[in-house]
Amino acid sequence: MYILQKNLFSFEQFLEMEPENKLTGLFKVLELEPYAKMLRTPSPQGAKGYNRIAILRAFIAAPLEGIDNFSALNSRLRSDIRFKYYCGFKLTESVPSVSVFSRVFKQIVEKDLAEKLFYDLVEKCSKEGLIDGSTIAIDSTAIDAYEKKQPKKNCKNSENATWGAKFDSFKNKLTWFGYKLHLAVDAKSELPVALEVTSAHVNDGDVFIPLVKNVLNQKYLNKLNYVLADAGYDRKKNYEYCLEANAQAIIPLNPRNEKEPPAGFASSGTPKCSMGYEMVYWGHDKKHLKFRCPHVLRKVDCPYGTQWCSSSNYGMVAKVKVSDDPRRFSMPHRESKGWNELYKQRTSVERCNSRLKEYLTVNDLHLGGIHKVAAYAFINAIILLASALAVKNVKTICSEAA
Repeated sequence: MYILQKNLFSFEQFLEMEPENKLTGLFKVLELEPYAKMLRTPSPQGAKGYNRIAILRAFIAAPLEGIDNFSALNSRLRSDIRFKYYCGFKLTESVPSVSVFSRVFKQIVEKDLAEKLFYDLVEKCSKEGLIDGSTIAIDSTAIDAYEKKQPKKNCKNSENATWGAKFDSFKNKLTWFGYKLHLAVDAKSELPVALEVTSAHVNDGDVFIPLVKNVLNQKYLNKLNYVLADAGYDRKKNYEYCLEANAQAIIPLNPRNEKEPPAGFASSGTPKCSMGYEMVYWGHDKKHLKFRCPHVLRKVDCPYGTQWCSSSNYGMVAKVKVSDDPRRFSMPHRESKGWNELYKQRTSVERCNSRLKEYLTVNDLHLGGIHKVAAYAFINAIILLASALAVKNVKTICSEAA
């Protein structure tokens, strides 16, 4: 079940725009000339090539129009004059062939062009106030491969398509042959800020640190405070990495990783008083969690009252240093209202994954190899960022006109 939360822009708003306004608005916020230059051949010899900006536009418009392969893109450009015009091709010139699209896409992959454009757009969205970056949510989603399925033993160590498995919300085990798309999403706007593509067998917990590191390297984002993820990311090294970055990982404890808690503590990290009652969380400072006597706060009826532990009317106080066990101790404290409110925002990454798969074509692959799949995933994510900028432009124009 998704937790509804207010965000800065709605992708559904963008989809409801008229096709003409949608595409022109999208291309208006994309300054593609610097990227097109990277695709042009420096040699003056030979026939004049196709407009590289128009080809880039066509690649970006394709997932938005439900076009998932080069043949369908070529066919749409030939049959739809308006679509051809919006992409920037002259109506009198011929449409690039499938082989031309394939060669240009290969250049995009080799030069990491889609990745560069994606992170440039993250920066632009941040400067425009669309991305906050102080709280991010991390999750992965399955991508089915276009390549022919192989026995598990033949592709176990491959960096390309492999067999993956995970459990759904009903505890059913799902398997697929392909890849994983790992996303870091701004919890406030539900826009992607970093992504990685791996083979399907790669464990989610191993991609946590690379994603967080990628977010931290983007200096134009606000200071990272919280990283939200599900129990699949419950690894001590992930908590420690966030702590070193002065951020807090908000991750439920995975029962499969759980051992007997330290003496005097509940599994949630709540200290117990000398009578064995769990103490009451009472806030935190920069490094410590504070807990108070449950009897004084009328949470339990201790037969010894407060005198057993403390002579003060305030009751016994315990302080816990988070760095002593970053996995078990969290700031705010696990199971507290503040912790639960933060964790609810993790659904932002689920909605982002849903948009990429249901409204766009990230899971409709017609190309193989991890580098091509990654470039294709970046192109789909670019649409989400560019559409947010387009919606903001429309709102600005409407407010100025009013």
